[in-house]
Amino acid sequence: MTEKNLRVDQVAPYFDIGGVFISARPYGSGHINDTFLAEFDGAPRRRYIFQRINHRIFKMPEKLMENIERVLSHLAKIDGNGSSRRHMTLIREKSGANFHLDKDGNYWRAYVFVEGARTYEVLETPRQAYEAAKAFGRFQRQLASLGGERLHETIPDFHNTPKRFDTLRKMIEKDPCNRAKIAREQIDFVMSRAQIVPRLEELRRKGAIPEIITHNDTKINNVMLDEDTGEGVCVIDLDTVMPGISLYDFGDMVRTSGASSAEDERDLSKVRMRLDVFDSLAKGYLEGTGGSLNKVEMQNMPFSGKLITLEIGIRFLTDFLEGDVYFKTKREGHNLDRCKVQFKLVESIERQEEQMMKMVAGC
Repeated sequence: MTEKNLRVDQVAPYFDIGGVFISARPYGSGHINDTFLAEFDGAPRRRYIFQRINHRIFKMPEKLMENIERVLSHLAKIDGNGSSRRHMTLIREKSGANFHLDKDGNYWRAYVFVEGARTYEVLETPRQAYEAAKAFGRFQRQLASLGGERLHETIPDFHNTPKRFDTLRKMIEKDPCNRAKIAREQIDFVMSRAQIVPRLEELRRKGAIPEIITHNDTKINNVMLDEDTGEGVCVIDLDTVMPGISLYDFGDMVRTSGASSAEDERDLSKVRMRLDVFDSLAKGYLEGTGGSLNKVEMQNMPFSGKLITLEIGIRFLTDFLEGDVYFKTKREGHNLDRCKVQFKLVESIERQEEQMMKMVAGC
């Protein structure tokens, strides 16, 4: 058992979980937090997700957990407390807290594991795209009725593309790791598209696109699909649920679900936007949101896919130049490989953007 798994063993007794801890293993492919699937012996045996929150990235863990608790409590009221597969179920500490702070200053949380459902790194069928988009759209629509104060911004300006662009420019000037020369082609790619960077933020500022509560990280592996029926069951990874705009969520769905390859594919000839998947995403999302999008939002759905893909590429490129300090990497140049995939996908969307607009209109 690894040191990290042993730490799960050490923190588990603090949570209000019946049964005896048996084992834990790393789970999922997240870039930020450390996630483990833990099994407990009881009547019956049950599994739980334990996560060590990366408080270097999420600098306000208490406020982050306050957001998550509010969101999950609201969803439980809508879905019913017994519908544990429709939303995540947070396990409290025995003290009543919604997280555990260990002796080393690490923040831990636990959830009931959603059984009978799974996530995908790359979608296999258009129907999966439809179900995932429908689940994200439903999630967004349900949170529209969340009352009370505005949710905390767990990462301020998370999808503010102009600020991401400015950060990249500053990093290019600093070039702390002497890597700019390696990424010259990718840098030029971004700079040649500078004119599209502010579009969504300008529409938001003018009020043409309303601020709502969004997930902000709608990768395909952040929604669980039923193993038998394929239905979109549960939206997960709620760290970035906060105020945003609908097109942040739809754009990231296009980026992650519409892509024909993994996010770090080295063979760029495999990277393209799949139009059949985009069509399914648009249909599922519009059904899930239940007619809540306005005309401007719908008109910019294809564009949002292009811009958010460019933005994530900017983030990968910035992290590469800075020395890989944000995203977890598994090999030399991993973030640059990710960046190249994003920019190849942007080119594919640009070639097909008119067709994508016709598909949205057809919905």
